[in-house]
Amino acid sequence: MHSAQLSKRPWLLILTLTLLTFVLGTSEFVIVGILTDISSSLQITNAKAGTLVSAFAITFAIATPLVMSATGHFPKRKWILFLIGSFIFLNALCVISTSYIMFLALRILTAIVTGVLISLAMIVASETMPIEKRGIAISFVFGGFTLANVVGVPIGIVIAERYGWNATFILTTILGGLAFLAAYSVLPNKLSQVRSSIRDQFSLLTSPRILMAFFIPALGFGATYTVFTYLVPILNGMDAPENSISLILFGYGFISIFSNILAGKIASHNAIGRLRFVFLIQAAVLITLFWTTNHFILGLINIGFMSLMAILLTTSTQLYLIDLAEIYQPKATGLAASLMPVASNVGIAFGSALGGFVYHQGILMNVAWVGGLVAVCASLLTFISYLLDQKQKSSA
Repeated sequence: MHSAQLSKRPWLLILTLTLLTFVLGTSEFVIVGILTDISSSLQITNAKAGTLVSAFAITFAIATPLVMSATGHFPKRKWILFLIGSFIFLNALCVISTSYIMFLALRILTAIVTGVLISLAMIVASETMPIEKRGIAISFVFGGFTLANVVGVPIGIVIAERYGWNATFILTTILGGLAFLAAYSVLPNKLSQVRSSIRDQFSLLTSPRILMAFFIPALGFGATYTVFTYLVPILNGMDAPENSISLILFGYGFISIFSNILAGKIASHNAIGRLRFVFLIQAAVLITLFWTTNHFILGLINIGFMSLMAILLTTSTQLYLIDLAEIYQPKATGLAASLMPVASNVGIAFGSALGGFVYHQGILMNVAWVGGLVAVCASLLTFISYLLDQKQKSSA
């Protein structure tokens, strides 16, 4: 890739931050694959075990901006190392957890640590790289999540099947230890520190431009998850052989690695201008599922394109939120960096709820139309943002 212009040290930093997001992503996502093991072991219903997932997402969304605002002035290197240490400790406690309440409390605390670490990884990646390399750096850091879904989660599930769900948290604890060692040796000492009040930070959230930029990724993720949440019933409706579904889901995750690489390319130049059309293509890809799923091979190809479009927005919107904060509230770039992960969680919750509502109306494949319309809304917001940016540039 662009390694010719970046020396060894920045690449080591990027790879360390990517390892960190891989570890955090594995710990966050693996729970879905081992829920039934947890529910039978802790003697709770599957529905009650499901609250472990929703409690994590809700805590992540609410706590991340609050903690980022309150800790913006902390020395970043020490704070990151402390948080990774906390992550290791919480995952180690999950190994010996024997009650639902204890496990729920540990997951809630892990969600806070995860949200803040992800935001800090994004800030470090964007402020330590030359401007033209920020897109590549951020897309690598986001790539850690993609790899967590494709590699980390399946390994965690296999370990749970062999040795019990507690053993999965031995894995995440060990991975956390590796991330700590890498961060300790690579993180620079001189990282920005901004002294600002919580009022300064939260004034960012009253800016209409920031709110608009927040809803772009929320709608983008919402569009995908309106359909993706019900991918297994869709595949069943396409008469996919029972034993092929996990392979298809693996393929979906594998394709998203390329989506991540493309996200860095899109962000490298005129990102918001390009995203206007990315969302329109995404809308077309989702809507055509309504017809292509009548044919197994065509449906699979279309689902592959859906995966390719799914995370093209991440890097561009992450950098856009940080850049807008530098214009409207320079003291709140830490809070701005936390908004993209929060927006993605909001979008996932909104999309899966919307998909569920449509599904229960009776015709499953109507989720394709609805997901497509959500993507059109994301495109409209991006068009408006782009026009306002152009207006600002010409008046400046």
